[in-house]
Amino acid sequence: MQKDFRLEWRQRAALNGMLLYVGSTVFVCYLSFSLRGGQLPAPAWNALFWIVLLFSAVNAVAKGFLQESRGRMLYYYTVVRPQAVILAKISYNALLLLGLALVAFSLYALVLGNPVQNVGLFVGNVLLGAVGFASTLTLVSGIAAKATNSSTLMAVLGFPLMVPMLLLLIKVSKNALDGLEFEASQSSLLTLVALNMIVGAVSYLLFPFLWRS
Repeated sequence: MQKDFRLEWRQRAALNGMLLYVGSTVFVCYLSFSLRGGQLPAPAWNALFWIVLLFSAVNAVAKGFLQESRGRMLYYYTVVRPQAVILAKISYNALLLLGLALVAFSLYALVLGNPVQNVGLFVGNVLLGAVGFASTLTLVSGIAAKATNSSTLMAVLGFPLMVPMLLLLIKVSKNALDGLEFEASQSSLLTLVALNMIVGAVSYLLFPFLWRS
């Protein structure tokens, strides 16, 4: 994780590019709705927010393994266990996506209003979404890095895997927008936690085989 943080700091253009992507996407949403005098409905606000986060997550996590050279991966193979690599990548990407999500939510609420009535539930849901996106896309990034058309394979493998998780995230965040209590979203939140644990366990168990390929 320390290596990834240092590398991100040295290559600040990539981080600035992700922030620019989030800001420009939110600004386009603002131009599409607010400048025409229309109030953005809560379901549309919710759907657009998760679309922004989804594509931001793909762009942010895709470089996790794709930026690693073959020589550097061979060096990792000699000094660390594969489980340490995948857990460090997932943890780093989860923190990165959580930061991007909070920035996106702040900008989104600033320019398009904040209809969220249960902020605690919404932020907790965003946290689960960041962990889920990070764990899923990190493993997919490791698989795609072994192929030639890695960027295409990243999109082809990543989006179908995230659809069930995305549906649950949208449902819980809609409950937060409507101001419903925690009990109304408890089953969905538990399902999200279970999905994150399953994906994390699968990554932990299968990545050593991918590592040796």
